[in-house]
Amino acid sequence: MRNKQKGFSLIELLIVVAIILIIAAIAIPNLLRSKMAANEASAVGSLRTINTASVAFSTTYGNYPVALTDLETGSSVSSTSADLIDTVLGSGTKSGYTFAYTPGTGNQSYSLTAAPVTVNVTGQRYFFTDQSGVIRANTAGTADSASTPIS
Repeated sequence: MRNKQKGFSLIELLIVVAIILIIAAIAIPNLLRSKMAANEASAVGSLRTINTASVAFSTTYGNYPVALTDLETGSSVSSTSADLIDTVLGSGTKSGYTFAYTPGTGNQSYSLTAAPVTVNVTGQRYFFTDQSGVIRANTAGTADSASTPIS
């Protein structure tokens, strides 16, 4: 009598591999969309943090900061550091977004934009805010004061 070998046939293994590939093909795009949504949420949160830090800076020093780095830990604005945001956010890049801070005339206003580092990879929307605290978004290009406010 012949002894039967135990194990899986080649066809059975190929079917299992094909099923795993199909599941991966469905899951990976959803994972990438989730990562973009998380980056966008982080950018909005960072804009809110910078708005709050700018108001605190203005209350303390009488005007808005000249640069984003004036708000960060270890800045040399005065004898004590402003210490209102961390150095990662103060560097201008965080969670797939680049932040650009522009002071207004006489440092009595400012504008702040957030743009994805790589469009449609790290994020789809561009964001804008100023001393009013309203955060605005645009999917077609750089956001400005005329863009749609987010809720």
